[in-house]
Amino acid sequence: MPETRQVSGEGSPVTGSADGGLGGAELLAWGHLCVAALEQRRAEIDALNVFPVPDSDTGTNLLATMRAAVAEARLPAAGADGEPDRPSARAVAAALARGATAGARGNSGIIVSQVLRGIADATVDAALTELTYRTALARAAALVRGSLSDPVEGTILTVLDRAGAAAHRCAEPGLAAVVRAGADAAARALEDTRDQLAVLRDAGVVDAGARGLLVLLDGLVTVVTGETPVRAEYRPADIRTPAARPGPAQRYEVMYRIDGGRVDLAAELRSRLAALGDSVVVAADGVGGWSVHVHCADAGAAVEAGLAVGRPHTIRIEHLTEASASGDGGPHPGGAVVTGVREAADSRQVHDRALRQISGRLGEPADRGVLAVASGAGAAALFEAGGAVVLNAGRTLESAVLLAAIRQLPHREVLVLPNGALPAHELVAVGAAARDARRDVLLLPSASMVQGLAALAVHDRARIAVDDAFTMSEAAASTRWGALRRAGGRALTMVGTCASGDGLGLVGHDVVVIDRDTRAAGETLLNRMLGLGGELVTLLVGAAAPDGLADDLARHIGDEFPGVEVTVYAGGQQGDLIQIGVE
Repeated sequence: MPETRQVSGEGSPVTGSADGGLGGAELLAWGHLCVAALEQRRAEIDALNVFPVPDSDTGTNLLATMRAAVAEARLPAAGADGEPDRPSARAVAAALARGATAGARGNSGIIVSQVLRGIADATVDAALTELTYRTALARAAALVRGSLSDPVEGTILTVLDRAGAAAHRCAEPGLAAVVRAGADAAARALEDTRDQLAVLRDAGVVDAGARGLLVLLDGLVTVVTGETPVRAEYRPADIRTPAARPGPAQRYEVMYRIDGGRVDLAAELRSRLAALGDSVVVAADGVGGWSVHVHCADAGAAVEAGLAVGRPHTIRIEHLTEASASGDGGPHPGGAVVTGVREAADSRQVHDRALRQISGRLGEPADRGVLAVASGAGAAALFEAGGAVVLNAGRTLESAVLLAAIRQLPHREVLVLPNGALPAHELVAVGAAARDARRDVLLLPSASMVQGLAALAVHDRARIAVDDAFTMSEAAASTRWGALRRAGGRALTMVGTCASGDGLGLVGHDVVVIDRDTRAAGETLLNRMLGLGGELVTLLVGAAAPDGLADDLARHIGDEFPGVEVTVYAGGQQGDLIQIGVE
């Protein structure tokens, strides 16, 4: 048996009953736990990454993928009786899989999305039990292999197979025994990858993607049993840089999404991409969408291959120039882009060709407007002062209203700051409907108004649209955001049950602080957000914020985090007493 440690203390995950299986709340707790564990292991996993490209990003990609999964799968709000509905295991598992597939980063992220889909498929009629977990691992292994053009042993594939086989053979009854058996087998298989794949053996490392998978499997052990297995740590200092291999001077990682593609064309797309490069993954999300990944020398051709079977969107191209045998021995990662493409300094033609296939008008003089969704007169004024056209949405926004606002703008290029007003799937639909022969529309990943303000601050019409969108997206993504609210009723959160009137501190969409004293809740929230670092804090004050609350919080920042700059604006928004941005 591996060593385990008991989970206890503040921030411990919610544990479920192994006898009754895991329901939706427990699966969501598992997702949050995986995010926290990947945050701790990210640097370790990144440093292990030498296959298929030594670009040091597997841990980062897995973390981004699981964050997207958890963001899609949130517990429902309290019902009329003040109690939240208990979501089914199927509903949460499906949402986790959907979010992971839509937000997958890298081939490791897409593979993990298929593991989540395996769980969703297995829990159609039941909770995650001893039986359905065995089924889930077998289904996940089949989905992963089916999504790849060239499965390679000694990777996450082999480790997933071994975990599934051990779970199937486990003679001890109960979910706890089965999840332990699967995770322990994965840990042993992970060690074996060092000798199964030549590039891993040469580098003296285990497979990075498989190490990430073990984090997920161990997280499930923790949720079921309350104990966390203690595994070996693979320290970056122990890793030898692999020898440089001859290869093409320039290669690119290309990723995009296709919605509504015909299932029978997936194999055709996989074949087209395999002819262009390697590390090909074409994975379905189970609801008609695909995530596509390839490493190749011709990024434009990879996008064109997607155009042959559907309409690619959320295109992401990274420059992965690998050194030749006489070079410096390592890759040069480029920049990841959401809803667009950013070219490397020497790859403008690749960028132009890929995007021109979709819009047909790249390179024309900028005729660009920014549409920002805002709530509150003060917030609207801030966005207007930054040059944006404002759609004041109040508490709710219909997708049809946003679509109409985009169509009313006279600009040929429209950048949209949704600021958290609509869920991702509705934004995708709005973006697709808004684009036509005369207009390009890019929806930027601003999940809050403070992120939208950070993005607008770096807006520059002198840049081409995709570069402007990238810079704005990067500013939004680098702004951690949270909110201070009052609970409207009794409800279950990830950190316990809140009562009406309690102060709630949220990081993103997740409650991390509950305190009867609203000011104390705000101070604790700031401590947690600034504990990760920060140079500038923006406080956007809501309409219902008590007098002096913002001043008290600004004073707290000055006392506890000297040197951090604080800016306070009157936002006038409903719901959030204070919206917080940390840059």
